[in-house]
Amino acid sequence: MGKSRPTFTDWELTLPETIETAKLSLRSLLTHIVFAEVNAFETRQSERRLLRILSPEQIQLGVEQGKVDLGGSELDQKVEAQAAVEVALQAFEDGLYFVFIDDNQIEDLNATVALEPASQLLFLRLVPLVGG
Repeated sequence: MGKSRPTFTDWELTLPETIETAKLSLRSLLTHIVFAEVNAFETRQSERRLLRILSPEQIQLGVEQGKVDLGGSELDQKVEAQAAVEVALQAFEDGLYFVFIDDNQIEDLNATVALEPASQLLFLRLVPLVGG
């Protein structure tokens, strides 16, 4: 709080060349995103096993963010990618989050989505309020 930084961090995903973006359904897009995120999580987890020497800038950044991480963690959390895909698709169907592509809400998992190289994707997670 009190610091000026973007509300959302930029995130980029390159789709495999085997995917025809003109015929891509939201279901397929979400599946690829979940697989990519599981892979990225596993990579970050394996990198955290190594002890690192941090530069003064990295230490200062960690202090500002509230955590200086030197690595050496042995978390070993297992993620089943296909199960994660099923949970993400079910959560969409249950209305737990919305998907917007270039400011257009996509409401059907089987809808064909039009992606351009500069398309922006927004996931909006809905949080139920207590008592109401």
